Amino acid sequence: MTPPPPDATRRNEQSRQAILKAARELCAERGYAATTIEGIAAKAGVGKQTIYRWWPSKAAVLIEVMEEQRDRAAGFPDTGDIWRDLGTQTRSVMRLFMSDFGLIWRGLIGSAQTEQAAADGVRRILRVSIDQCTARLARARDAGQLRADLDLQLAVELIYGPVYHTWLLRVRTIDESYMDTVLAALRPALAP
Repeated sequence: MTPPPPDATRRNEQSRQAILKAARELCAERGYAATTIEGIAAKAGVGKQTIYRWWPSKAAVLIEVMEEQRDRAAGFPDTGDIWRDLGTQTRSVMRLFMSDFGLIWRGLIGSAQTEQAAADGVRRILRVSIDQCTARLARARDAGQLRADLDLQLAVELIYGPVYHTWLLRVRTIDESYMDTVLAALRPALAP
């Protein structure tokens, strides 16, 4: 999660929630490029100076929205069965991508190519997700469910690369069951 700014203790939680909700709704409705601090402020019923006091940019506001949604919806389970856990977690990711989260995430990823604040936030969100997946894969490897010589970073890229490729480039229609097919194809390469 984003570390709170030094003056975060003075934040009015009701205003904070209104700002996050307004940012999420506007970005999902209009797209990242058309979402502005002025628009967020008007929809939230606050002054834009309030937003700038708490966040340095619209990217920072939207990254906080993304972190909260990701933390609630796409944690990594550990039932002791890596294939069940990968299926559960990747289906959760697919559901997120098919929601407003996906619309906003696509905009942030696009903006990350030219906007440093978006790039930093996207990397921070991805780092948490990658670390959670790597830790879960390490436990599965130690339990003998995955190859002992498995490169865990490469495994993460193999698992999630197809999601990002198909979803970002929109090369075909996918749904949450898509990951069942991906995992079945990867299993022989990852299993002992």
